[in-house]
Amino acid sequence: MGNEDSYVALGLKTWNTQIDRADKLFGGLSSDEILREIAPGRNRLLYLWGHLTAVHDAMLPLLLLGERLHPEFDVAFISNPDKSRADIPSHEQVRRAWNVVNAELRKGFEKMSWSDWGQRHSAVSEEDFAKDPSRNRFAVLLSRTNHLSYHLGQAMLGRK
Repeated sequence: MGNEDSYVALGLKTWNTQIDRADKLFGGLSSDEILREIAPGRNRLLYLWGHLTAVHDAMLPLLLLGERLHPEFDVAFISNPDKSRADIPSHEQVRRAWNVVNAELRKGFEKMSWSDWGQRHSAVSEEDFAKDPSRNRFAVLLSRTNHLSYHLGQAMLGRK
């Protein structure tokens, strides 16, 4: 295994560890607990989970792994703040979407080689990528892993 393969393996291991932590944290919450705010007047746990699901869903086309599965989550969990809309997906809808989206990502990740990870993602032009090859698919994995870790830290505040 070369250095590149080792870096990818470490990045994927970290991603999977954070996904497992999120599964344990959010998956173990009841329908009442998921509505808890992380602090008074702040986001609810359901909103954080839905937000993470929407961001992960957007990774599918970004990494050229397929089309989004739940673009409708953007209105509830990306474009608008928590509690600004009454019509957000339910606890069970978020759970199902989270599981499906992350399973699709995992399947896509398993098919990717180091050279795939080093290629540009869909949000960067060929010209910009030529100027800065660090704007690649592996950088997306690392940034989204950090994003997930950040929100897991917030979610820990909402647990009793």
